[in-house]
Formats: sequence, C-alpha cells, structure tokens
Amino acid sequence: MSLNVIKKVIDLGDGRTIEIETGKLAKQADGSVVIKMGDTMLLATVVSSRDAKEGVDFLPLSVDYQEKYAATGRIPGGFLRREARLSDYEVLISRLVDRALRPMFPSDYHADTQVMISLISADKDIMPDCLAGLAASAALSCSDIPFNGPISEVRVAKVDGKLVINPTLTQLQTATLEFIVAGSEYDINMVEGESAEIQEAELVEAIKFAHTAIKIQCLVQKELTAELNKTEKRAYSHEHSNEELKKAIYAATYDQVYAVASAASGKDERGAKFKEVRDTYIATLGEIDDITKSLAKKYYHDVEYDAIRNLVLDEGKRLDGRTTTQIRPIWSEVGYLPSAHGSAVFTRGETQSLTTVTLGAKDDEQMIDGAFINGYQKFLLHYNFPGFSTGEVRPNRGAGRREIGHGNLAMRSLKRVLPAENENPYTIRIVSDILESNGSSSMATVCAGTLALMDAGIKITNPVSGIAMGLITNEMGTKYAILSDILGDEDHLGDMDFKVTGTKNGIVAVQMDLKINGLSYEVLTNALNQAKEGRLHILGEMAKTLTAPREDYKSHAPRIVSMRIDKEFIGAIIGPGGKIIQEMQRESGATISIEEKDNQGIIQIFGDNKESIDKAVTRIRQIVAKPEVGEIYEGKVRSIMPFGAFVEIMPGKDGLLHISEIDHKRIETMDGIFEIGDEVRVKLLDVDKQGKLKLSRKALLPRPEAPAKN
Repeated sequence: MSLNVIKKVIDLGDGRTIEIETGKLAKQADGSVVIKMGDTMLLATVVSSRDAKEGVDFLPLSVDYQEKYAATGRIPGGFLRREARLSDYEVLISRLVDRALRPMFPSDYHADTQVMISLISADKDIMPDCLAGLAASAALSCSDIPFNGPISEVRVAKVDGKLVINPTLTQLQTATLEFIVAGSEYDINMVEGESAEIQEAELVEAIKFAHTAIKIQCLVQKELTAELNKTEKRAYSHEHSNEELKKAIYAATYDQVYAVASAASGKDERGAKFKEVRDTYIATLGEIDDITKSLAKKYYHDVEYDAIRNLVLDEGKRLDGRTTTQIRPIWSEVGYLPSAHGSAVFTRGETQSLTTVTLGAKDDEQMIDGAFINGYQKFLLHYNFPGFSTGEVRPNRGAGRREIGHGNLAMRSLKRVLPAENENPYTIRIVSDILESNGSSSMATVCAGTLALMDAGIKITNPVSGIAMGLITNEMGTKYAILSDILGDEDHLGDMDFKVTGTKNGIVAVQMDLKINGLSYEVLTNALNQAKEGRLHILGEMAKTLTAPREDYKSHAPRIVSMRIDKEFIGAIIGPGGKIIQEMQRESGATISIEEKDNQGIIQIFGDNKESIDKAVTRIRQIVAKPEVGEIYEGKVRSIMPFGAFVEIMPGKDGLLHISEIDHKRIETMDGIFEIGDEVRVKLLDVDKQGKLKLSRKALLPRPEAPAKN
C-alpha cells in the first residue's frame, strides 16, 4: 500500500524546527495532520458536515484537545484507569484554539464542524499547548472546508530579558511574561497570558514579535494547501435570504432602534423596548412562514447592530449614556460574610461578584493528574455564573468551558501578587459567585478577589484591578471608538473584547479576542493606554473600601505553624504505619503534614485554635529533641527483661536501665522491681555508636554508708 505523505518544516530560527506531516494518519477525516516538535507530537483532525441543519444560523464548531497518557508513559489514575472527561487544562487549550479559529470561518457557514487534537507523544520540556492552534489550522488547510485562514498560535515569553518563541517548560520558570498569541499572516486575533507587572509598550513589543513567527507558519501552511490541491473549497448554501424584507425592516425600524439606543436606559428596560419594536413590525407582516419569521428576526438584529454602533461612532454616545472612557459606578464591601475567612462584594454597574477566600492546610492542595502537567497546586480560584445573574432560567450542571476560562483569567491575575511560598503556608481557595452580570464578570472577580484576599489578611504585594475594553469600527476601518468597561451588549455587538488586569505598577494578565481583521498596533496601543486609565480609576474606588491587607487573619481563621527538622527524624514523627502522627493529630486536634524538601523535614501544623497547635508542637519537639548525656529524665517503663528494663525518656526514645544500674545493692531478679507504666527518674550515662541509650537510676540515689569497722 503506497502512502502519499507530504511533510513541511517550519524553522524557528534558533536551531529548532516544527514538522507538519499529512497523508499517513486518519485519512478518512476531511483533514488531518501530525505536528512534531522534538518528541512532542499532536494529531489534529477536522470533519465538517456537508449540509447545515435546518434553522441553524451560527457556526456549530466544537474543538476538543485531549492528552493521551501513553504520550508520557503514564497510566491514568482513578477507578476506570482511562482517559475521561477533559481536565480544566485541556478545556483551556481547547478554548484557545476555538477562539483563534472561530472568527476565521465565513459568517454564513453553519455546518457542524469538529476539530479534535490529541497529544500522542510528549517531550517533557516542550509544551504542547502552543502547537495546538497550528495543528488545527494545518488540518483545515489540508481539507476543502471553507476557512479564511490559515492561522497559527505561538507562545512568546521573555527569558533573561530576551523574547523567545515557544520556550521550553524550564525557561518558563523564570519568564517575566508569557502570552499565547494567535493570528493570520495579516492580523492578530487572540492574545492570552500573564506577566510580572509589565508596561503597555512591552506587551505590544511581545505581540509584534509573536506575529513575525505566526506569519512564517501561515505561509508554510499555504504551501501545504497548494501542494495538496486544496485551494478550491467546497460549495455551500446555508442561509436563506430576502433582500426586499431586509430593506423594508431597515426602513421601518432603524430610526426607532436608534432612538431606543439613544435613551440611555437600563439593560432590562432597553431590552424590552427593542423587543417591542421588533414584535410590532413582525406583526405587520401578517401570516408568514417560519423561514420568513426567522429572517425578519435576523435582519432586525442587524438593524440593532448597525444603529448601536453608529450611535457610538457618530455621537460618541453609549447605550447607558456614558462617554467612551467612562467607568460605571462602583461600590464594594469587605467582611460581608462573618463566617468566611475573607469575603468581598464588588459591584460595577449591573455586574456583581460575591467572592470568598478560604484558608486551608497542605492536605487541601489540589492534585493535578494530567498526562503532561501533574503535581499539586495550593492556589485555587473557582468562578460560578448561575442563570439568575442574567435573569434566566438555566439548570445548574457544573462549570462550563466559559466559567473555566473566566476563572483561569482571574486566577492568573491574582496569583501574580500572592506572597512567596515561604511566606504563605496556606492553601488558598477563592470562589467568585456572579450575582448580576452585564459586562465583564471576570474583571469583577479580579477586583472582588483582591479585596477578599486583603480582608482575609493575605499579604498580597499589590492590589489588582481589571477592566474589559471594547472596540467599534466602521466598514472601511477609517473611524473607530475604544470603549472602556463594556456592557454585555457592547461585547456582543463590538469588534473586540480586550480584558486587562494589573496593579499600579503594570499589567499582570491579558485576554483579547478580535472579531475583525486589520487591528493596527496604533489602535492596540491606544486601547492599552485607555485601559490603564480605567484600571487605575477602579483601583482608586477599591481603595475607598480597603487599602491594604489586614494586619492579622480573622479570629476564626485557622492557624498554621511551620517547623523544619533534621531529615533523620521524619520517620520517628510519622511512626510505623503512620501510628505516631495519627496519634498526635487525634490527641491535639490539629492537622499535621510532613514532607522532605531540600534534605530537611518540613512540617506544617494546622489548627483551629492555639491550644491544639501548641500540643502538637510540644510533642514534635519532644520527638526531635536529642538526649544529652548527663541529663536527668522522668521516664516511663515500657518493657521488662530479665537483664533490666527499657525506659522511655522522650517520645519514641527508649534506653536500657540495666539491672546493675537500678540500685546500689545487688539485685538478683527483675521480679517485682517494676511494673510496665511505672515512672522512674533516670540519668543518661552514655549513647553508644549505634545510638543506644544507657540509663542509670543508681546514679541518682545516695550511696549507702560503708559499714563501720570494728
């Protein structure tokens, strides 16, 4: 059997290469490729239905990235011992690819489309996430699926002051910025990542550097498409149209919609008025079929789109009456929940987050059991978006992809200002419950999370605020308006959703999605500078509530004491089968964890009150204390032998009290001398080379007087 295998190589310019191969695997998919960098290999496939389902007016695109455990030579954990639902890490990578691909499909293409990316081989130092977007786009490039690409994604990082494309996992440990950037050979359409309080110009420089690498990768994909003769894409017709109806709706409703948009009303009132205009017009059409009714709603949506955008571009006026740079009113409160270790309510306009901080012990760390990423993490942030926050009836079925993504952005932002690990013994969990939403609840989470951390007494280095920026442009791109603190409607109808978080010193995280082509770096720079003004304003509003972390933790918050001991004592503290440490926890009421690190034993004692911690500390100090020759101890008889008794002088430390050292007078037998559990005062005479203790009771007794001589 002959294979038509085609390979392309991308040179990263520093001796490293990325190889694209097609024609060997998964040939029944519409398009498939294997991407290889070092020993890391990704298989990407794409399949799209030939026809769209009736009534679908959007692109039903699903992107799934999954890591095969065999790729890293591991067997999955859990009862089933197989790959199961996607982990949060896999969901986040899936979202990165989805957000880069989705704007590149034709707006009238509505066929079910599925992109699947699998990690099939892994190099422990080469991160696969920065290759996933390239793999997906290359698979599309090998197909006849309509796609306005190609695109690619790269990671850009600054290591030792130099920008690097797709750095190794080792290099990332010391990076001062790291962003995943996606785009075509002409434009950037997605950015996400974090940084160490950098300035706006440094971010723009990093994006430009990433785009240079993206352009090269896109050109190689175009060569691949040409070589496979896939430049002609499949024909499709997924939308009905009625130009006369479209013109009639514009003529009848545009002025009314513009007037509603100009009225500066609230979200619910505005929505009701827009719906009234739409329903009134549709009623004038009389009896119409479902297709015509669907088209009427679609064209009316286009009227809203144009009217609201024109209001901003022509009058500089927004739906709620604000100027383009104005931030909605803010109020916040800390300590709202008396039983939480830290809490805050942050409200900006019609968006509200109730956020809590919970302090836990080492045992509360989250175990990460992924194929590529595994280990433990002690900072958790969970974001919840219930239906009632937008006045909807929606069942609670756990966190969706959107919630995982929004929570990750807030987590990236806040972890940058946490105290160093040796200064913070706690496992920290933040939970943001969104109670109202009309624009950028993830940024409200960042602000509420900052306040809750400070309320809990966590010594963050600087408060963090976040803002969501929007963009509206005309068709020619000659006129634009940058919007600060966007509403939900402005997010939906705008051309950009750009979230920026940072401290007074600089940017700590960014997430940007573009829906248009042709964003200039001048506009990007202006948006960043306008975002900075907004961030600083929000920080000022937050400071009215709390300016710095509280001096101490809440009185009901648990306390943690850390101890370092010699490595040799770890076993003595744990005891056989964990007997000693379990006994200490049971008697003291504290939770004790111990691990070996840097050739020492690191102990954390976690308790709800000082008394329980003190009990555990005292017991541990007794165990790790070293017996000193010549010292006197109050011991307890643990066992009796014919030649003497073994006496415990410290927890876990027994010594031999030989029969000859019990008394000055000669003792012939141990019968009746001691009972197990008797307390006896002894002196440590010696510690031999094997660490065995030699005890004496006799040395503490007065010598008998010598018999008188006749």
